[in-house]
Amino acid sequence: MEREKLSTGKEDGFTRRDFCKAGVGAAALLALGGSPGCGETFDEDELIYMSASRQLELFKAKKLSPVEVLQAQIAHAEQVEPKVNAFCFEYFEEALQAAKQAEKRYRKGTARPLEGITMAVKDEQDIRGKITTNGSLLRKEDMAEADHPIVERTRDAGAIHHARTTTPEFSMAGVTWSKIWGVTRNPWNLYYSVGGSSGGAGAALAAGIATLATGSDIGGSIRIPSSVNGVWGFFAPFGRNPSSPGGTLIPYAADGPMARTFEDMVLFQNVITGPHPMSMESLRPKLTYPKRYDGIKGMRIAYDMDYGYKTVDCDIKRNTLNALKILEEQGAIVEPVTIGWDGEKLKLAWLKGVLGGSAGGALIGVAERGRDQMTDYARSIVEAADQLGPVDQADADMFTFEFNAQLQRAVFLNGYDLLISPTIASINERADFDKTKHSIVIEGKEQDPLTGWLMTYPFNLLNRYPVINAPTGRARNNIPTGMQIIGNTFDDLTAFRVAAAYAKAAPPLFVGKARPDYRNKKA
Repeated sequence: MEREKLSTGKEDGFTRRDFCKAGVGAAALLALGGSPGCGETFDEDELIYMSASRQLELFKAKKLSPVEVLQAQIAHAEQVEPKVNAFCFEYFEEALQAAKQAEKRYRKGTARPLEGITMAVKDEQDIRGKITTNGSLLRKEDMAEADHPIVERTRDAGAIHHARTTTPEFSMAGVTWSKIWGVTRNPWNLYYSVGGSSGGAGAALAAGIATLATGSDIGGSIRIPSSVNGVWGFFAPFGRNPSSPGGTLIPYAADGPMARTFEDMVLFQNVITGPHPMSMESLRPKLTYPKRYDGIKGMRIAYDMDYGYKTVDCDIKRNTLNALKILEEQGAIVEPVTIGWDGEKLKLAWLKGVLGGSAGGALIGVAERGRDQMTDYARSIVEAADQLGPVDQADADMFTFEFNAQLQRAVFLNGYDLLISPTIASINERADFDKTKHSIVIEGKEQDPLTGWLMTYPFNLLNRYPVINAPTGRARNNIPTGMQIIGNTFDDLTAFRVAAAYAKAAPPLFVGKARPDYRNKKA
């Protein structure tokens, strides 16, 4: 199904096809609305990759308009979306009107914290009055009655929700393709996956067609696409960020920020975090994340490259070690540890925990509308959920206590301030990877196609630990790699302190030649 067929009117968005029918092409979009410049000239690449933090500075100084940034991103989307397919709904017309209103707020001095910043919303988080498909034909007409708390908070802060980003069906895959929206491809190399389930979010950031993007994570769905798209993402401890009422009883999941820079991730996180009346698990009081952090000289940092059971791609290992050297150069003491987790137990506990509880029940309920319309990968997960129940949930909890004890003994009880590991073990998954049909081979060894290439899901079980994905470079196929910066339970600020130190010294992406080139080549 083509995306435009779902956009039937104002409530469903304003799509690329609608622009064409109106006679508004990419060039004409640059003449829509707003003032034509505010004293400085920026080329398209500068505008589409400009950080939110820098935009806010220029907006306040009246040297740049939110309209100009949005126009540049729309024009760029016209060029790259046929290749990448990161957006499933586009609300460009109403976004342009919101950008004009943001421009007026800057003139009046009434701008809010995210005023005029474009933000793409994952097609899992509800926007009142708009369809949320979560990548499934079974939900193609599901109209949201209320905003997700993150949508509500970012809109109230002035963000412009100009598009929806693609997900795999029911957000239940580490890659992003579906029957309803097709395949989403990685801007760094179109042959390869954008990760999942917030894959469209990662691709939109990498392609420069959004400044910020929302994500959610139940097995790595923020961190995986953040890693392979070269952006920052935060898996917050349970309760730190509010969830939707339906997500309150799913402790393995978290909604959170994705951004091209660490500073933007902090800005985003500060807007969405804190208690919310409709999210009874959200923590009090609100934690405020500083913009600036102390150095890391003398801090003890542990790293585990494989958890004792993973096979990790050599490029990912190399880039992780190079990132650790950057931390050492800033005075941190960096040492290897061995956690020694049992891989089969971890996989079993995660599956039982996620599918044996309310998430599995909800998935089964929606699937009853018509399993024959589902993708093979989603149907296989529903069938697994059919077999699980409360006893399996209890088993998952017991295993989790064991995993936590092993982590604490190896790292935090051993005097280390935090742990670092690769985010994923492989960057070689094709864009249309299907775990029911394709295999995964890492360094010549065949792996489990569901979890064999992921290093994220242990921390969905251990969901009180804050985890940041930080970009570490690119692999031989040009796909970015990432590392997880993992703080002790609810110790977000130590993780952010190390991430800030790394961000200051690491070679940046999205600068000069270190930008996506849309090659399409299997390495």
